[in-house]
Parts: sequence; C-alpha cells; structure tokens
Amino acid sequence: MAKVSFSLLFALYFLFLQWGLVPYTATAYNASGLSYDFYEKSCPNVERIIHNVVSQKLTEAFSTAGGALRIFFHDCFVEQDKQGREDAEINLSLPGDGYEVFFRAKRALELQCPGIVSCTDVMAIATRDLLNLVGAPRWEVLKGRRDGLVSKASRVAGNIPEPTQTVSELISLFKSKGLSVLDMVALSGGHTIGFSHCDQFMSRIYSFNKTFDIDPTMDKDYAQMLQESCPEKTFDRNIVLPNDVSTPQAFDNAYYTNLQKGLGLLSSDQILALDPTTQGYVNSMAENQQVFFRHFVRAMIKLGEIGVKTGSNGEIRRDCGVFNS
Repeated sequence: MAKVSFSLLFALYFLFLQWGLVPYTATAYNASGLSYDFYEKSCPNVERIIHNVVSQKLTEAFSTAGGALRIFFHDCFVEQDKQGREDAEINLSLPGDGYEVFFRAKRALELQCPGIVSCTDVMAIATRDLLNLVGAPRWEVLKGRRDGLVSKASRVAGNIPEPTQTVSELISLFKSKGLSVLDMVALSGGHTIGFSHCDQFMSRIYSFNKTFDIDPTMDKDYAQMLQESCPEKTFDRNIVLPNDVSTPQAFDNAYYTNLQKGLGLLSSDQILALDPTTQGYVNSMAENQQVFFRHFVRAMIKLGEIGVKTGSNGEIRRDCGVFNS
C-alpha cells in the first residue's frame, strides 16, 4: 500500500472541511456551561416533551416552522422577550404560530419539570425539531442556557438584518455577532421556508428607480406575479407570500437555485447571488444540498450560542412572555 504524506492528508481534510464534506462535531463551539446532557437528571424527558408539542403544532399550521426559525434568529441577535419584540416596528410581522409553539412547549415542561428548563433552551430545541420535521438535518442541541433580564424595543433596530441592506452592511452585522460570511449565506437559506409581507419587497416591484420600474435583477414573470398578489393601489400589509416560490413547504436548497434564476423575494436575498463575496457560496449550496445542510447546521449551532447566559446569570422563566418578577 502506497504511503500518503501527512501534508497531503491535511490538505485533503482542509479541502473537505471547506466544502462541508467532513462530519461536524458541535463541541468545537461548546460555550462554557452548556452540555448535551444538562437536563439528564432534572428533566430527562425534555426533548420528548418538546418534540410531541411541536409535532402537533406543525400539523395545525405549517407556518410554525418558518415562524419559529425567524423568532429564534431574532432572539439570538437581540436579547428580547416577546413584548420587547412586538413593541419594535421592525418585528411587527413576527408570526404568532412561532410564539405559540414555544409557549405550548414551555407550559408542557412546567407540568413535568417546573422551573427547570429555560425558554431559550425550549426555543433552541423546538426550532431544531420543527426544521427537522420539514426536511432539515437534525443536530444535537447544547443545553443549559438561562433567560435574559433585558427587553427593550430600542435594542432591535440596527441589530436585525433588513431587506434593503447591502451585502457589506449584512456582513458587518453578522460579523458583530461572531458569524462569518459563510455562516450568513447558510443562515439565509432558512428562507427556503417562511413568508414575507408585501411591504418588505414592494420597492422592488413598483417604481424601483428612475430607469426601471421593476428591479432588473428580478425575473419579470415573477415580479408580475408578485404585483398581482400585492397590488400597489390596494396595499394590504397583512398579505404574505412564501420566501421560496419553488418549494415553500420543504426545507431544501431551492432557495439558492431560485437566487440564480432571479427568483429571490427580498433584495437582501437576491444580492447574495450577485456580490462576488457571497456568490461562490450561493453557487456551491445551489449545486449540492448536502453542502448547504452541513453549513446550515454549523451556523445554527453558532447562532444559538450568541450571548449565552449560564450559571447565576439571568433566570429560568416560568412564562416565556414575561420576567419572573
């Protein structure tokens, strides 16, 4: 058998790692105080209880999965409770089904393990399970987070990605949270499920600029379909359309293939396929769904550890909507 040099093996490993072909071990991102078996003695059935709740809620409303993911993302980027999010203008469109599934899961846990499992852990586990039920890969969730004690609507603006931001602005925001460009592109793939309100993309389909009425990066037929669903003269901010026009009820890599065809709903999505900094990542995830899945899982684990509170920091809320006192 021919000998292979260590340097060659290392180079191959690095190449596979770069393209998401090496199995991921989450302990690389293990935050202090978190562990997989945190509730092994205090609430051993925590995952089963949450899974039963989210499975039932998903049968009632498919939008629960996309809603939960969006709320989880916002919660990780900005330390807020439900009221703080609702008071912020940018978050007025956060879906009720997402909130409801977290509240239901927490209430079920309080019956079995009162005062033990934090709302932030409930959100992390429930979001993972919901995504897995609609097609995403499953990953192990580190546990032991405590709930924050701050909730101010004023902290939301500037800490949440907006549909009109440039790639540079998005990169800067994600970097401030400890997330890379690759993490950003992978997490954006979460838009393969979920919905957006008309006001988040109206500027792309009406009076785009002095030269074009419609954003020239958008497929014309798609733009016309959006105009029919969101008429300018009878604007209704309650109308929502799927972020993924191809497979809105499946967690897959169609989000990226859509971007290649000019079928991105939000400007902040479409520009990822056009900017040289992010285009390569979009293309690789469009070409290989497993590459997307692997990078998405890594990014979700990192996302779930932003600003984590453990030990004596924070509290374990009895009700996810309010502080204990």
